[in-house]
Amino acid sequence: MAEYQLYLLRCADDTLYAGITTDLDRRLHEHNHTAAGARYTRARRPVALERSWTFPDRSSASKAEYRLKKRSRGEKLKLLKTDQVP
Repeated sequence: MAEYQLYLLRCADDTLYAGITTDLDRRLHEHNHTAAGARYTRARRPVALERSWTFPDRSSASKAEYRLKKRSRGEKLKLLKTDQVP
């Protein structure tokens, strides 16, 4: 069973984007170089990985992604400075 990564990207316009994947390197490449990247990030390239967190399954990663996306930008920036899991 594959582990899932919740990741937070910083876009060229300094916005933040969160997503989940089982292959972080592939997904980062997609966000920066292919049409398979999210529509949001395609318009804001290049993107850079700010942080990632590992989860044992898709369910727990999706729940953490939901919690992360509900946070304000300021809360997300504070989270980047801690060891906290979203």
